[in-house]
Amino acid sequence: MTASLKLSDCDITRERGYLCSYDAADVTLPPQLDEPVEAARDLPRTMLTGKVRSYLKALPVLDLKTFCAEASEAQLRTAMVRYSFMVQAYVWGEPDAPKSLPPSMAVPIWALAKRLGQQPLLPYSSYVLDNWDRLDRKGPIALDNIYMIQNFLAGQDEAWFVLVHVAIEARAGEMLALIPQLVGASDHSDEKAVEQHLAAAAKVWDDLNAIFDRMPERCDPYIYFHRVRPYIHGWKDNPALGDGLIYEGVAETNGQPQAFRGQTGSQSSIVPAMDALLGIGHAADPLRTFLDELHIYRPPAHRKFIDAVRASSHLRAFIQKTGNPTLRDLYNDCVNKLARFRTRHLEYAASYINKQGKDSAGNDTDVGTGGTPFMKYLKKHRDEAQAHLL
Repeated sequence: MTASLKLSDCDITRERGYLCSYDAADVTLPPQLDEPVEAARDLPRTMLTGKVRSYLKALPVLDLKTFCAEASEAQLRTAMVRYSFMVQAYVWGEPDAPKSLPPSMAVPIWALAKRLGQQPLLPYSSYVLDNWDRLDRKGPIALDNIYMIQNFLAGQDEAWFVLVHVAIEARAGEMLALIPQLVGASDHSDEKAVEQHLAAAAKVWDDLNAIFDRMPERCDPYIYFHRVRPYIHGWKDNPALGDGLIYEGVAETNGQPQAFRGQTGSQSSIVPAMDALLGIGHAADPLRTFLDELHIYRPPAHRKFIDAVRASSHLRAFIQKTGNPTLRDLYNDCVNKLARFRTRHLEYAASYINKQGKDSAGNDTDVGTGGTPFMKYLKKHRDEAQAHLL
């Protein structure tokens, strides 16, 4: 892996991890997209009218064929951020979910998603990875120096929820950069290098868990459930949308409803990459199917990285073979800290979702934004991680 795959080949950097490598607030889109960009920026105002669909439906039906062929990666991803937020606002911004997306939303989001190798709704990459910038460009990507670019309602809780994820993604960059080194060191039986890199990874895990612990500071569970979560659901396994959503004007769908999973932190590529490195597998059952399905919602370059790590890492077997107690303890330390991260996710899922009062069919307390039975799902994968202790 170390010779054939570089972080840069997978859109990853040590400084930013999976976050966009460009400064998103500086990306400009062509005049053709002026109206949708303005409409996306106006969402915090138009959503409060209770008639957001009328504003979005009236937008022009843009043919983005030339844009998709000629635009830069940064422009494509920026357009995806704007349109994916509008699509979610159209579906969930009024009390009753619609049966279809109008052409003004459906045609552009379908073209952008196809070009980017993603799904035509709000993915984690558009919600988090490509939707932030720094107040001070010379400063760090940390909670005291970042802001959310595109919003739904623009409240503190909404921004904090996203920005905690941004800060975690940024800090994880150092750990991701260690992965090729750990794969190479274990392949070359370099116990000293493996020890050094595992110790560094464990320190990053401490920082990730510390950042995650800060979620309750400015994101209240009640506000999250009623003012943040409703807009990030998908239309697969969602009781409010039945078989899915019709994408009007998209010929290849033949007018049939399309079902896609909603944005979820489980679409982040940090934990799957570490599972792959550490040799942590998950049992083949219906919940494993959900996990595999979420993989296609990640950007293609990030999927490529996870798949390559999974195929090439022999770290766990190497440590078992050496019988080195220091390496075993460091490996177990990383597994335990990964499990702690999953435990915190489980605790937040309970307090921010499961314990809240169900307010609509589309915002269920038992079904995650990805359309999964999340409490069972999170607990199972936490327990499976701990079962891999050496």
